Amino acid sequence: MHLSRPQQVLAGPGAQSVDAFAKWVFGYLPRADQRRWAQTYLKGLLLTDGRKSMRRVAESVSGSPTVWYSLQQFINSSPWEWEQARDALTRWIEERSSVRALTITPVILPKRGNQSVGVHQRFDVSCGRTINCQLAVGLFLSCPGANFPVDWRLVLPRQWTDEPGLRRRARIPETESFRPQWRHMVELLADHVGSTSSRDVPVVADMSDATDLVELTALLDSTGRDFLVAVNPRLVFPWEGKVPEQRSPNRLRRTPHDRPRQRIGLVAGDRPIGPDVRRTWSRHTAAVTGFDGRFRQAQILSTLIRQPARKSQQGGGDQGPYRLFTELAADGRPGSRIWFTNLTYHRLDELLELTRLYASSTVTADCMDGRYELLDFAGRSFPAWHHHMTMASAAYAHLRLAHSGYSSLPHLARQRGA
Repeated sequence: MHLSRPQQVLAGPGAQSVDAFAKWVFGYLPRADQRRWAQTYLKGLLLTDGRKSMRRVAESVSGSPTVWYSLQQFINSSPWEWEQARDALTRWIEERSSVRALTITPVILPKRGNQSVGVHQRFDVSCGRTINCQLAVGLFLSCPGANFPVDWRLVLPRQWTDEPGLRRRARIPETESFRPQWRHMVELLADHVGSTSSRDVPVVADMSDATDLVELTALLDSTGRDFLVAVNPRLVFPWEGKVPEQRSPNRLRRTPHDRPRQRIGLVAGDRPIGPDVRRTWSRHTAAVTGFDGRFRQAQILSTLIRQPARKSQQGGGDQGPYRLFTELAADGRPGSRIWFTNLTYHRLDELLELTRLYASSTVTADCMDGRYELLDFAGRSFPAWHHHMTMASAAYAHLRLAHSGYSSLPHLARQRGA
C-alpha cells in the first residue's frame, strides 16, 4: 500500500525512534503529563501535512476532541523552560553530524492581524514590499548538506517593549528589552559558548545593522569564537558603498605564485577602522564550488586591518589583525555584503565557502516555513512562541536525520540565486 508523505514519516525505519528522540530532548520536563504532551505535539508536527494549526495537529495523532485543548495548554500555558530542550537537541545533532559552522540567520515570519507577539510592519526584501510579520533570529548548526536550527530569539520592536499593556498581554519577561538585531545575534552566540561541543567551528552571520564596527568586534571577541560576519558597507566604503574614482592608473604586479592582483585604494568609512584612513585592497582570484557542484572563478577584494582599542580597554594599542573582503560582481563592483573576519590565516576560497553557509541557512528557513510549514504559529504569548519554535526545531531535525529521503536542497538555493 502506498503511504502519503506524512504517514511515511512515522512508518519508516525511524518510526520507533520518535519516542526515544522525544525522551532525549524533552525527558528533563519535571511532570509526566508534560513529557507525554511534548511527545504528542512532536508526533503531530511530523504527521500533519500543510498548516500546523493546533486542531490539525491534534487530529493527526488522536480522534479525541479534547486533545487539541491539552496540546494548547501545553504550548500556551504550561510553565516549562525551553533552554534545556534546545541544549539537548544541539547535542543530539552533534552526535549525528559534522558541524562546520554556527550560522546565525534572521527569519521573517509573515503574520495576519496584530495579535501575535512582536508583530509589526517591516519591509521584506525578498518580496519587495512592507508586510505584517515577526522578526526572529535563529542559530543553525551548519553541516554538509544541511542546517539545523537549535536556538531562537524573537526581535521585539519598541512598541512591544515600551507598552506595559502589550507586555502583560504577551507575557514578555522583564529581562526582554528592545535591542537591535545584531545584538540579539551576539547574545545568541554568547549563550551557546558553553553548551555546544562544536567549539572550534567559526560563526557566520549577517550583522550589517551594527553601527559601530569597534563595538561589534569587541563583543564578538569576548565570545572567544572565530567569526566571519557581514558588516554594513558604509562602515567600510564611503559614498554608500561605492568604490571611489582612482586619481592614478591602477598598477598590476605579478607574483611568482599568483595571478596579477589589482591594488585599489579605498577609504575605510567616515571614521577610520584602523590607524590609517586609506586602505590598500588587493584583488584575488579564487576557485569556489557552486551549489551545482561545479567550480567557478570568483574575483575578491581583500585587505588586512587593525582596529584601535576602545577607551574602556586597558593597555591600549591596536587589535587584530582582521580581514575585510567582498566578492566582486560581474561589473567589477563590490558585492552587497562586506565580510569581516578574524580568520586571517585562512585562504580566501575557504572564507568564501563559509559565506555560502549563510545563504544555505536562509534556504533552510524558507524550507521550514514553506515546504514543511513548521514556523507558522499563531500563538500570542512570548513563552508560547518559544515553546513552538523549540518543538518545530526538534521536528525538523528528526525529519532530516532520522529518515532517509530528505536530501539537501540545492534546487531551492539555485531558485534564490544563492
